[in-house]
Amino acid sequence: MSGTLVLDCEGLSKLVRRTPELTEWLAAAEGEDIRVVTSSVTLVEARDPRTGQARFDHAVSRVNIIPPTEAIARHASKLLAAAGLHGHKHALDAIVAATALASPAPVTVLTSDPEDLVMLCGTGAQVIKV
Repeated sequence: MSGTLVLDCEGLSKLVRRTPELTEWLAAAEGEDIRVVTSSVTLVEARDPRTGQARFDHAVSRVNIIPPTEAIARHASKLLAAAGLHGHKHALDAIVAATALASPAPVTVLTSDPEDLVMLCGTGAQVIKV
């Protein structure tokens, strides 16, 4: 493996919707042998009742699902504190950031919220708006 591509809620949602942008990212990642991951909490956040379960499940089957272990949760908590952000509003972003930072480098995070994830990831991951 040569790095990790992390999908946040918007990245996973765009994969489920089969947007060309995410289809291209996935194809490039597969071609470069880059591992594509998302946090298991992102599955809950990205679930849209207007999307059929089979379509959602197919998209999810294309990525590696990372559970929020205690170590990831503790790291996420420390990232929130360091960034001066409250967990009530930013908990899921912090879990995505901690998941990214625990992944093999180089790490790229695809997100709709680059400002918060840049604050949380620092220089440990490249954050790209999708």
